[in-house]
Amino acid sequence: MAVEIRRVTDRKGLDAFIDFHYDLYEGNPYDAPNLYSDEINTLSKDKNPAFEFCEAEYFLAYKDDRLVGRVAAIVNHRYNDQWQRPAVRFGWLDLIDDAEVLRALLAAVEDYGRQKGMKEVIGPLGFTDMDPEGMLISGFEELGTMATIYNYDYYPRLMEQMEGYEKDNDYVEYKVFVPKEGMPEKLRKIAEMVEKRYNLHCPQLKRSQVFGPEQYGQKVLEVVNKTFGNLYGYSQMTQRQIDSYVHEYFKFFSMDMICVIEDWNTPNHDVVGVGITIPSLTKALQKCRKGRLLPFGWWHIIRALKFHKTDIVDMLLIGVLPEYRSKGANSLLFYHLIPIYQKYGFKWGESHVHMETNVNVQHQWQLFDNEQHKRRRCYKKNL
Repeated sequence: MAVEIRRVTDRKGLDAFIDFHYDLYEGNPYDAPNLYSDEINTLSKDKNPAFEFCEAEYFLAYKDDRLVGRVAAIVNHRYNDQWQRPAVRFGWLDLIDDAEVLRALLAAVEDYGRQKGMKEVIGPLGFTDMDPEGMLISGFEELGTMATIYNYDYYPRLMEQMEGYEKDNDYVEYKVFVPKEGMPEKLRKIAEMVEKRYNLHCPQLKRSQVFGPEQYGQKVLEVVNKTFGNLYGYSQMTQRQIDSYVHEYFKFFSMDMICVIEDWNTPNHDVVGVGITIPSLTKALQKCRKGRLLPFGWWHIIRALKFHKTDIVDMLLIGVLPEYRSKGANSLLFYHLIPIYQKYGFKWGESHVHMETNVNVQHQWQLFDNEQHKRRRCYKKNL
């Protein structure tokens, strides 16, 4: 029977769109399912600030009247204008092992893109770089993270069968092992030299400083904007997005697991680097039935966040302004975070995704025992 594509038009359809992932990956030991509330906030046009500059439609695939796939078609006008790239993105792609289903889902995205005057399809990408991106093509037996996409190994196999689609960009991820004790001598020497020579310092933030008049939450995300501004898929966060991220997420972060670098040569001690890290929530999220916090999911989340009941730390965002990278400022972040990781008993960290060509970021992991353990891909097709 042919695949039928249905556009999501109401809350019932959106619920089916979100729940499909939970059903498809139920019991999978590697997937990190998002919270249902986060998915609703991201996909709802009245809740996600990205809709100030994005348009989107969501599609469901049915076969024999059974739900077998989903996909989002997204146009990020801010990104397209910045990069002069009229592209429609596909994201939130999930499906059974069936090439016909994938072909129908991508055709829906392509048709939507043509209607909007787009010239190519790229993805998997979200609304912005703050959403998970890239299809996993290796590392299927590695634990996923809340900030990335996990998918079954048949996804890339099916993508290779799609006419016209080819590699656009690859990301790599690293497992970075926390020293069991002490500080790597090379890291210690570099960090202490950088601190002294350039008058760069890492003050311990208080929660009141993030939300209060000092506005460290704002400063941190401004650095993220400047640090990632020229990277693949990135579009600058608007002020409304910054306000939303500070309000929604910083209240849950442990302040001792956030590190900022300040330049004390500047009158206002400008923030020039950030490291936002959290205990891994993957195992906790797997215990939230269909992404819901009730009845007991909230306890597993709190247990991981507050009591650090995990061996893994997720390094969500590590960024230093370009003019400070050559000074070795990155070393200060790890110099200050490693003792915290050791105190909490973390065994390794999961790096954020970075482009395979970003050798500067990859080089920083050489200060530690590390393993490049995952790779993910974004595809493109000309329309």
